[in-house]
Amino acid sequence: MNSTSAQFSDISLLEEKLKKRNLPPDLQKRAEALIERLLRASTSQGYSQEYDQVARYLDWLTSLPWNEVSEDTLSLEKAKKILDANHFGLDNIKERILEFISVVSLKKNQDAQGINKAPALLLLGLVGTGKTTMAYSIAQSLSRPFGRIPMGGMGDALQLRGRSRAYPDAEPGQIIKVLRRVGKKNPVILLDEIDRVTDDARSDIMGVLVELLDPEQNSNFLDHYIDYPFDLSQVLFIATANNTGNVATAVLDRLETIEMPTYTDEQKTIIAKSFLLPRAMSSSGLSLSDLSVEDTVWQQIVRPLGFDAGMRTLDRTINAICRKVSKMKVEGKTNKIILTGDNVKEFLPTW
Repeated sequence: MNSTSAQFSDISLLEEKLKKRNLPPDLQKRAEALIERLLRASTSQGYSQEYDQVARYLDWLTSLPWNEVSEDTLSLEKAKKILDANHFGLDNIKERILEFISVVSLKKNQDAQGINKAPALLLLGLVGTGKTTMAYSIAQSLSRPFGRIPMGGMGDALQLRGRSRAYPDAEPGQIIKVLRRVGKKNPVILLDEIDRVTDDARSDIMGVLVELLDPEQNSNFLDHYIDYPFDLSQVLFIATANNTGNVATAVLDRLETIEMPTYTDEQKTIIAKSFLLPRAMSSSGLSLSDLSVEDTVWQQIVRPLGFDAGMRTLDRTINAICRKVSKMKVEGKTNKIILTGDNVKEFLPTW
């Protein structure tokens, strides 16, 4: 096969790929025009570079969920089971989530087309209080796919908006990348740590967030690389933040805030006994008979460094204890460890 035949074959593959996807009509015409331009350029010197650019662009266009929507499961009973399984306590937060699902259910029933604009939520709380896990639980409750965009340290609004194809390093933004990955146009998208973007880019990033979170604007979100409006009105955006000091007022106005409370020592002890310790033992290769903890020492495990609002330090502490027990077991030093007030300091990590 000569080079000209190979080029026509490659272009035919692009045409077939385009025919299999149901793109918006005007975007379909634009894509077909790009392929026609490729045909005209097939004998020119710069054809190879032109083909690579067009093929990559069409690959993105045909991979996006322009019309694919997941069916919501709007069952309060299912949602309550998921929330109770993933979170201990937090009854007020769970009630707010159930109220939110009820509103979504009623709005969907009232809409003849079954389409309603999703609100945006802000989970506000200190580190380790379960904000990310709560967002995932909401996605599970609705039976929607879940995507996460880490905002901490983001230093350029183009990371959200995408870079134009006029530039050599052009690529779509994080929003489009998540939509391609989940394959549905109505996922739950977590904007994690919106208060931790860099100072230099904060105003530009907040401007993009206003557009993303405003249901009157996000139905025509324009990614610079795709260069065609994408409807984000059915996406459920959930943002997280440790505080609101670095979040623009215009962004906060478009978010419904849910404050995540801190955990008490008693709640931490219950979570540690019923969830964290069994999970840490399993990941460390231990059986339930290899380690037990007396009730009197949990206070020292829960507070190795003083008060901590979240669960991450406690989780790290328990994992460190289990690793030490695993090492002792492999060395043949013991068959079972019982943590007591006399020996617990030997197993606690040194900070």
